[in-house]
This record gives sequence, structure tokens and C-alpha cells, in this order.
Amino acid sequence: MDLFSRSWTALRTAVAETPDEDFDRPSGCTGWLVRDLVCHLVIGAQDVLITLVTPAESEPTVDAVTYWDLVEPPTGEDPLDALIPRLAAAYGEPRWLKFHFDDVGSAAGRAAGLADPAARVSTRDEVLTVGDFLSAYVLEWTLHHLDLIAHLPSAAGPPAESLAAARALLEKIAGTPFPASFSDEDALLIGTGRRTPTDAEGAALGAFAAGLPLSVG
Repeated sequence: MDLFSRSWTALRTAVAETPDEDFDRPSGCTGWLVRDLVCHLVIGAQDVLITLVTPAESEPTVDAVTYWDLVEPPTGEDPLDALIPRLAAAYGEPRWLKFHFDDVGSAAGRAAGLADPAARVSTRDEVLTVGDFLSAYVLEWTLHHLDLIAHLPSAAGPPAESLAAARALLEKIAGTPFPASFSDEDALLIGTGRRTPTDAEGAALGAFAAGLPLSVG
């Protein structure tokens, strides 16, 4: 719960501090500008709110690790992926997108803080505890924080504890640890295909490299 709050607060702060002119810069998500990524985050915040008010009585079917599926890397051709840039453009000025994200994002943060970690909720036709759901989203927020600042070198990155938790979760999804020589950020970027490994990094990965990237959805 605490890690969710830290990662989400850091991401919301980074968006709020992003200058308007940087909303037209590329993000770390293929084919998306910063404004498109922030629009996607609005939808993510809505998903958190919806899930937290969708109680379930049955036994959990997934946890923080198995919540995520390994999917094909995004190409921008998925209908929802293609819709995001149109929705983002409809806001016009970045300040309106920032305002909506702050409004919905603040509500999602409050709802998460008030939720019972042991309670069960339903989403994507699965059941899991609130604690596992919010833990799963630490990976989502941390990766998208890295996407946000991919071409904004002066922007603040995710908290160290969020990076470490996201790496640990990605390693559990992969079933294999990344080389100890990799920083948490590099493990996340290389592991999810956001950065190509150097020759030395590829050698350190060994056979693990054949299973990359790990695109989660």
C-alpha cells in the first residue's frame, strides 16, 4: 500500500512539474507523445477507482505477479492505443489534461489509502486482494514514470524503492533474476524492451536475453 502511494505520488508530481511545451515531446511508449501517455494515465487512474469499488466474494484467482500477462509488444495499431492520441489531442492545452489527471489521480490515491488491503476486488474477470492489486500497479506506475521522463533529462525519476519493487515483481513474472550488475532502472528498461542492451549487458543476460522483451499487460 505504501509503495503504491509513493510511486503514484511521485508520478503525479512529475506530470504536474512537466512544462507545457514538453507535452509534445516523445515519451518512452512507442508512438506516444508525453500528452498521450498522460491521457493513458488518466484512464489508469479511472481503472484503479473502478476496481476498488468492485468487491468480490470468491477466492482470489490471481496475485500481484499473475495479475500480469505477457503480451506482444505494442505496435500502436491496437484500437485503444490508437484512440489515446485522439483523446489527448481533444484536451487542447496541456493545462486541461494536467487538471483532469490531477483530479482523477488524487481521487485514486485517496481511495487506495482508504481501502482494506485484505478486501477482495474484481477486475479483468479475475479476483485478487486490494493489496495485490495495488502492488501490481507499482510496476505500471514505475514503468510509465520512466516513459514520462525518457526524453526529459531534467525531470525527476521514480523513487528508489519503487524501482526496486518493480524490478522484483518483473523478475518474478520472468521467473529469472536480472544480472546483479544491472541497476534497477536498467533492468526495467531492458527487461521490457524500452532500451536495447549493450554488448556487455547482452553477455551478462546470457540465455535470458532470448526471452526478452517482457511486455506486460
